[in-house]
Amino acid sequence: MVEEAVASPNGWYLLVYRIPSEPTRLRAGVWRRLKGLGAIYVQNSVAALPASASAERALRTLRAEILEMQGSAFLFESTAVAGHAQLIEVFNTARDDEYLEIVDRCEDFLRQVQKEYDENHFTYAELEENDVDLQKLKGWLEKVRARDVFGAKGIDDVRTALTKCEQVLDEYAARVYAEEGEQNGH
Repeated sequence: MVEEAVASPNGWYLLVYRIPSEPTRLRAGVWRRLKGLGAIYVQNSVAALPASASAERALRTLRAEILEMQGSAFLFESTAVAGHAQLIEVFNTARDDEYLEIVDRCEDFLRQVQKEYDENHFTYAELEENDVDLQKLKGWLEKVRARDVFGAKGIDDVRTALTKCEQVLDEYAARVYAEEGEQNGH
């Protein structure tokens, strides 16, 4: 019951828009913005977000930008009379895809740290670079979590992958400290 209450928003915002076909960068820019917000496409040029104050602000801003591009855009507040479960499923699938991307990047991160071992690179500079990369992954997760209002399933895989990344980075850091200490005569 509690899960159902969390997964039932008051409604949805629908942005229905049309953008001039040229230049194509305008279309791509709108698509990137909507993807960054976590919107799902219900149909071509019809994007949906669960209703929230931040979603409304973001979509109103995007609507204004589309109008400045000489396009047209309408923002609707809506509830699904039928198909609500499917909307949630599509929304969760989009979040799971984002979570999977983060897991893939975690695997890249682990390969990069292994490369440091293979090439015997144990410096503070390499450690800092890898730490920055891990922080970016964590920040990305926070952005996806913020828009995961229905509790997509992929979060557990990401948490496991990030925990592994943290452990590997901690082990690498210990090796850097040992190597740097030896090089500096400590």
